[in-house]
Amino acid sequence: MKIAVCAKYVPEAAATRRLDPQTKRLDRSGEGALNPFDVNAVEEALKLKEADPGAAAEVVIVSLGPERALEAMRRALAMGADRVVLVSDEGAAGSDLVATSRVLAAALEREDADLVLFGQQADDADGAVLWAAVADRLQRPLISQVAELTLADGKARGKRQTEYGYDMIEAPLPAVIAVSDAINEPRYPSLKGIMGAKKKPQETVSLSDLGVPAEQAGESGSATTVEALNDPPARGETLKIEDDGSAAEKILDFLQERKAL
Repeated sequence: MKIAVCAKYVPEAAATRRLDPQTKRLDRSGEGALNPFDVNAVEEALKLKEADPGAAAEVVIVSLGPERALEAMRRALAMGADRVVLVSDEGAAGSDLVATSRVLAAALEREDADLVLFGQQADDADGAVLWAAVADRLQRPLISQVAELTLADGKARGKRQTEYGYDMIEAPLPAVIAVSDAINEPRYPSLKGIMGAKKKPQETVSLSDLGVPAEQAGESGSATTVEALNDPPARGETLKIEDDGSAAEKILDFLQERKAL
């Protein structure tokens, strides 16, 4: 069995995040890291592999980003993943959901994995919808927000918490699964894993390698554009009331003056 985990390269959690006024995109020039939500997906892939050691399962990390993203992806290799495939191409810069899903789907079709895992969202965008777009392009069944995952008899079975209890959803393989951050507690890479990560296969491919035309990726292949960036409008008249025991009366007077009551 081959398990592919889609992982994103995101700015470090401690980094100051800003929008570049020139590109109108998130400034990614600083230090980056493996998206923390995707670490849960990596852990779940490793658990599935370890649950059936005789099945010769392989865990491959698939990512789209700059070449320096390989350094962040090595965390997944240190945890136990077998190899990394990074799609790195200047033509893919600025890809929105539409273009990103197109490129990732092409990379996943090339891998032909039995199971594709995603984290629930990326902490730099919080879109929580990329997995649905990729599943649609691959024409594979999708289970999202999975808090418990099992594989048996050629099917994936996911347990998902809802407002009213739990959903138990079953889908035939190959399938796409988006796991929640409650599904597991990711392991810490061992020293041996960290030392061995650099020796594991780390392949970098371009858009042409995947057969994706340049006009279908990056800004030209995106369906959304950012027209302008502006500071929030200035606030109107405000009044700060310190509570010295008479705050309620002051608020009441304020509202009555403006005929809000």
